[in-house]
Amino acid sequence: MAELRWILAFAFPLALAGQSPRSPEYSAAQGALSQGWNTWDVYSVAAQALLPDGFTLRVELGHTGALNADAFLANTQLGRQGKTDERVKPGPHTWDGSYTEFQVSWQGHDLLVQTAHEGPDLVLLVTPVPSANVPPPTLVIAAGILWDRPGSAAKEGDHLEFINDRHRIPVYWTGREQGVASLPVATAHFAATLVGPIGVGTGRPRTVDEIKDILARRRPDGSDSAQAIESVIGWDTIYDPAGSRVISPVSRLWSASWGGYVLFEWDTFFAADLAAVGNRNLAYANAVEVLNEATPEGFVPNFARPGGWKSFDRSEPPVGALTVLGLYRQFHDRWFLRDAFEPLLRWNRWWDAHRQIDGYLVLGTDAANRPQDPDDPSVGKLQAAKYESGLDNSPMYDGAPFDAATHRMRLADVGLMGLYIADCKALADIADALGRAPEAKELRGRAEHYGRRLQNLWDEHTGMFLNKDLDTGLLSPRLSPTNFYPMLAAAATPAQAERMVRDHLMNPQEFWGQWVIPSIMRSDPAFKDQDYWRGRIWGPMNYLVYLGLRNYDQPLARRQLAEKSLALFNQEWVLKGHVHENYNALTGAGDDVSSSDRYYHWGALLALIDRLETGGPARAQWTHPPAR
Repeated sequence: MAELRWILAFAFPLALAGQSPRSPEYSAAQGALSQGWNTWDVYSVAAQALLPDGFTLRVELGHTGALNADAFLANTQLGRQGKTDERVKPGPHTWDGSYTEFQVSWQGHDLLVQTAHEGPDLVLLVTPVPSANVPPPTLVIAAGILWDRPGSAAKEGDHLEFINDRHRIPVYWTGREQGVASLPVATAHFAATLVGPIGVGTGRPRTVDEIKDILARRRPDGSDSAQAIESVIGWDTIYDPAGSRVISPVSRLWSASWGGYVLFEWDTFFAADLAAVGNRNLAYANAVEVLNEATPEGFVPNFARPGGWKSFDRSEPPVGALTVLGLYRQFHDRWFLRDAFEPLLRWNRWWDAHRQIDGYLVLGTDAANRPQDPDDPSVGKLQAAKYESGLDNSPMYDGAPFDAATHRMRLADVGLMGLYIADCKALADIADALGRAPEAKELRGRAEHYGRRLQNLWDEHTGMFLNKDLDTGLLSPRLSPTNFYPMLAAAATPAQAERMVRDHLMNPQEFWGQWVIPSIMRSDPAFKDQDYWRGRIWGPMNYLVYLGLRNYDQPLARRQLAEKSLALFNQEWVLKGHVHENYNALTGAGDDVSSSDRYYHWGALLALIDRLETGGPARAQWTHPPAR
């Protein structure tokens, strides 16, 4: 009974300020996620924490040849790029943490770190690669309590011991304790010179061979796209103690630098799509938690970070209803639609009420909304409106007209309108499933209205939907993958879609080639910049264009886009364990610039495209008949 009370305390937390209480079904989903040993600690992939207790075992390293701060590695992170930083190549990571593996290189030391579950126990093995150039490092296994949870960790004779009111967990190891050393470790720990494999296990003593046998049995087989997606999301899934929630932020580096986590809007919905490949509860958690970050005005913000800070002035691309409907069609849980519908509806209505000019949707920044993040100087300025697009420095918005009084960009945005029409249609289908006939009618009415306005942006000469300057009335010749988003909404006619694909998408002078799809067409002057959204390739753009192709008879384009996307993903994933925020459209490299995070989960959308195309058990795609 004490254990049940403990679980309920964390599975059914009080609502955070401004958020609704969790439904019993969603509380159960979070409670199921928030259990067991896993890499829950955002600050180190070499830390294993036990939920809900907060017990943690950390692998730390000391280097005897250094005389400065670089002599000790307390936190091991993915994706650091400094000259003296550790380099981590992640390996398999199962959804529940029942197996994890990574290689780390630091200060001339190379190690393999593996963990596995054996019933309720955790086993861990650290295997060094001997080097003739540096003396062996000091291995530290440090025990502690995270997140101010009750309990203690202490050394008891030949073992460490965790204690709280429901557990007494001993921790044993196979190392030989070295003499007392001046190590920067403030908790109970083991320490030894790492000259050979050292094993650690909870519950009872085990030999290195016993631990190796457990690891061999638990290690996943295969290396297909599903396994890659599982590992990517596994490494990026953490525990947020303030919200008592398991979530999958974009990357550990972003989260650590933003105070513990950062949830970007469309990024987190894409994390839900990725998690749906193998973990229903995690898919639900990512969708629900980003919806729970909605502002008092009703929109899901561009970002949310600890302390209640978020972008109260702006949103990001409306992809939520597409994700929620896709998850429902895969898993069939009606409670999930019920939990998501009202926040999705408020958000959908907000776009129509706050981002409409002359019947077109535009981007903006509501500077009068309060509070505002003191670390965000863009609020009320053109840059904040660009941030709302999710395409921070896209050439499409170079010189865009901006009304300083209303804080809105006076540019009818094809990509935004395509996504919004798709949102209306998907949300109408959700309303149907919930028996909400008036709302379904309202949503379909908005989809039809904006669909008609979108047709005004079709340029017959170009054979493409084009952004429109609402001051001059001129159409913009600059093309990006967002110009294909009317296909995602099934708002383009089959004839229009045929021209868009033939004349533009598969045109090597614009978007096609070995590495696709560049974020601005290849003939645009900004393409050569290869700087963030100025020409580089982004997983979400490929993904949304691919979903649009599924609404039309375009088998060749779909198949080739899936093949090219997977080849781009595998180029660095297989060799380096990198999954990039963006990739060079000329070389396919991701680590050629420092502005491409090396472990950013939406890069795995490139693998998800292949999984959808080849018929793997991924989420079902919603479809609507194309416009006529």
